[in-house]
Amino acid sequence: MSDLQSVSYSHAGVNLTGWLARPKGTPRAAVLVFPTIANHNEGTAHRAQMLAELGYLAIVADFYGEPVASFEASFPLAKALREDNAYYRARCAAAISALRGLPEARGLTVFAIGYCMGGQAALETARDGQDLAAVVSFHGTLGASVPTAPGAIKARILVCHGDADPMVPRDQVMGFWEEMDAAGANWHFHAYSGVKHGFTEPASDSRGMDALGYDASADRQSWAAMVNLFDEILG
Repeated sequence: MSDLQSVSYSHAGVNLTGWLARPKGTPRAAVLVFPTIANHNEGTAHRAQMLAELGYLAIVADFYGEPVASFEASFPLAKALREDNAYYRARCAAAISALRGLPEARGLTVFAIGYCMGGQAALETARDGQDLAAVVSFHGTLGASVPTAPGAIKARILVCHGDADPMVPRDQVMGFWEEMDAAGANWHFHAYSGVKHGFTEPASDSRGMDALGYDASADRQSWAAMVNLFDEILG
């Protein structure tokens, strides 16, 4: 994280730290990056830097407000955070507010993206009716904790999904499609055949979990889909 600037914010008495990447010139828009279940890591820092290279002001959100000792240690932290959906959504909204509160973000179009748990968090911000231009989920789970009201979703939605992801089976995919249609959302869904969970993260292959796997092609294609959507929205 050495190339990123820390940004302090808080939610419900928990001190949180975002990590900010700035573009060289005037930002064309602002992007909130929700990390994986493991919270801050070099992978999400790299994504923020990639966004900055494309001209975006990007900040990596903080889920827990405390260090995560290991990948396995993140599981109980995530479970505790997501037990109360309203609390979880408020934690995500606090990150959006922290980004909007930056002086250089004033007046900018705001997007949110996320990876794994972060992808699900990005979708929750859309379900929560946050005023975002678009949200993008990379290999996030798709189930809704609470019903989404018709007309509640303001953001355009892009889901990039590995079709061989056992954590997101076909019935969950179909349920998501039906949910989005019922909510009247503007949504795109990209599925990559034979691709597992965690397909954007090279470290997935070293986790020792059959559900995970890096896929370079799906990684490139999903990133390009995000870039194209942002370009379309920004004109």
